[in-house]
Amino acid sequence: MTRWTASQIPDQSGRVAVVTGANGGLGLVTALELARRGAEVVLACRDVARGREAAAGIEAAVPAARVDVARLDLADLASVRAFADAFPHDRLDLLVNNAGVMALPHHTTADGFETQFGVNHLGHFALTGLLLPRVLATPGARVITVSSFAHVLGNIDIHDLNSEQGYRRWTAYGRSKTANLLFTHELARRLAAAGSDVVAASAHPGYSATNLTTAGPAMEGRHILRRLMRLADRAVAQTAEAGALPTLYAATAPGVRPDSFTGPSFLMWRGAPAPSWRAPWTLDDRASARLWAESERLTGVRYEGLKR
Repeated sequence: MTRWTASQIPDQSGRVAVVTGANGGLGLVTALELARRGAEVVLACRDVARGREAAAGIEAAVPAARVDVARLDLADLASVRAFADAFPHDRLDLLVNNAGVMALPHHTTADGFETQFGVNHLGHFALTGLLLPRVLATPGARVITVSSFAHVLGNIDIHDLNSEQGYRRWTAYGRSKTANLLFTHELARRLAAAGSDVVAASAHPGYSATNLTTAGPAMEGRHILRRLMRLADRAVAQTAEAGALPTLYAATAPGVRPDSFTGPSFLMWRGAPAPSWRAPWTLDDRASARLWAESERLTGVRYEGLKR
């Protein structure tokens, strides 16, 4: 793959995109570049005020931008349903499941799920399922789910999805990112079985400087660790603009294959978008099917039109 930049994003005029967590970091860069190329972008944000600030910034950078802000709290399935119910478009060309949390102290969502699994996987699983009729109705649509190279830190335990048998924050994070890849694997398989041309693919940003690295220490008041993480971000991380490129590539580049995994080219750490290595367990058909069934049970969301 030759070096790819945001300048190579094809014209997105007439397309509708949803980017979760678009008020900052990778999501904001993703939304900005899609809007720059003509897409109508919905910023799906937990904090609507911050979402409006992000929208104003996009409009300042791209005066012709078409952006909307809608509340979406992935830690609350009622909010996910409300977002889907209020979604004003009949079509959805691009769903970017970007939002996430990383290595937090133990908490649970509004529905009682461990927060990292609940937000990173279950919230996006529910959102995708509820928006699926619009996706299926849109020729050439894509569903891009942002995982992480940290998925190598933990395979899912189908008998302990909520880490009730012992919580280790980084293991829980790795498991949630493995869940993202297994979800994409199973979604791609089911789309193919249904004869759909929708592309489900995954991406990861490598090590990018965003607020994810400092959120956990900040929640616990660990100010020294927070400062150290900020120094590490400045020293070795790539920018959010660079980190968003794999997602933008997966979302827009011609010829992206279903169930592909795109990340930075240099050691999965930094660099231009390229096919990324993934752990073998993320391609396990049995594991992806079992996770899908459990996710449907836990969220109450059924993927109509994509039967097993």
